[in-house]
Amino acid sequence: MPSNDHETPKTPGTRNRAALLAIPALLAAGAALLIAGPRLAGLGPNAASAPGTTSTAIAGEAANFSDEQKRSIEQIVKEFLIKNPEVIVEVQNALEAKQEREQNEKTKALVAENAKEIYRHPNAAFAGNPNGDITVVEFFDYNCGYCKRAFGDIAKLVEKDKNIRVVFADLPIIRDESEPVSRIALAARIQGKYWEVHRELIALKGLVNEAAALKIAEKAGLDMDKLKTDMNSAEVKGELERVKALAKKMGINGTPHFLVGDRSVGGAPENLFELLEAHAGELRKSGCSYC
Repeated sequence: MPSNDHETPKTPGTRNRAALLAIPALLAAGAALLIAGPRLAGLGPNAASAPGTTSTAIAGEAANFSDEQKRSIEQIVKEFLIKNPEVIVEVQNALEAKQEREQNEKTKALVAENAKEIYRHPNAAFAGNPNGDITVVEFFDYNCGYCKRAFGDIAKLVEKDKNIRVVFADLPIIRDESEPVSRIALAARIQGKYWEVHRELIALKGLVNEAAALKIAEKAGLDMDKLKTDMNSAEVKGELERVKALAKKMGINGTPHFLVGDRSVGGAPENLFELLEAHAGELRKSGCSYC
């Protein structure tokens, strides 16, 4: 099964490794610019703004140089980077900013296209105010360590904001054992006990499996015969398939992943509560037609 590959707070070591991976691309780009630079100057002041002109010209000019000339230019670029290593970090920062902008735009388009499915599906499990003006959606797995870490912030949000609605999109992708656990939790929803069972399941240490989930459901006072029937029902299995298909459509392949309006939060950052609270506050001010 896929492992949790979602975002975590970046460490200096992670950023340094990412920056090192950028060096070959920097060498190639720098060499190409050195090769093409003198001739690009002859294209005039509007060359840089003409779509495709600069990249096409660079590629064309680079093809005219011998392998020895290219190696010499690459050596010049390498020496420059060694003397000015901060350039690598600047490039990495620019790349991350560009990728974030592109991802935000993609998320906005996908949310707008699938808003009803994301925020207002009748079979979705939720906690908080059923008529809340803002809905937060969490894609999660009961055997995801980051989901367990994030739960304290989710519970705090439900407790503090009396006008928030949190939808739980069960996405059992971490371990095979997670799937029957999700079915038990969704069966508990049919009896009106999802939040009570969910809180206990997500708080369990170690492996969460079917046996452990059944014990929690029984402790919560559920009708166990009905629960065992419901956990294998078309309604419950259909909800899991729906969330799986929605996650694929949205490009969500790790847990936890949060959606608030047209904003996305991947992973379990240390300031998750503050992020979600801030997003909810901003949406309340600007308005959100599908939250």
